[in-house]
Amino acid sequence: MVRYRRNYVAGGTYFFTVTLDDRASSALVDHIGALRMAFRSARQERPFEIDAIVVLPDHLHAIWTLPDGDSDFPSRWKRIKSHFTRELLSTGMPLPRHGNGESALWQRRFWEHTIRDDRDFERHVDYIHFNPVKHGLVARVCDWPHSSFHRYVRQGLLPNDWAGDVDEATMNFGERRPL
Repeated sequence: MVRYRRNYVAGGTYFFTVTLDDRASSALVDHIGALRMAFRSARQERPFEIDAIVVLPDHLHAIWTLPDGDSDFPSRWKRIKSHFTRELLSTGMPLPRHGNGESALWQRRFWEHTIRDDRDFERHVDYIHFNPVKHGLVARVCDWPHSSFHRYVRQGLLPNDWAGDVDEATMNFGERRPL
């Protein structure tokens, strides 16, 4: 049996991938307001910075920085997932259930990577912002509305035409490529 161990770094910066159980679902973008409320609620209860984020139909990627002395990102994700699920249920949206009766909206686990340095941070921010193009949702990064890319443009950190009309194969975000 594999024993996965999370890396808890107080005040750390982390990259996350969080996915819906149904990969054909578009619930995240269909109910973006409820997702934003879930994030706001979690941040009010347990503050954290969202350094970058992209919300796609069935999954999201985010980079968070936790407060000094705090390494508890799992409870924050639990709050976000629970709040979003409750919001959808309150609208009458039917959600599948696991055998134990628990909602099956989200995959139970999530991917987390501890950001090691500035270059690692930059690569993951680029990956986040380019992800809608990678998945064929838009032709240009600036065309996807559910992304921190637009905040980066407003702050002058990236130009609006960043990545332009490039082919995904030319972008290198440190991912493993097939041989």
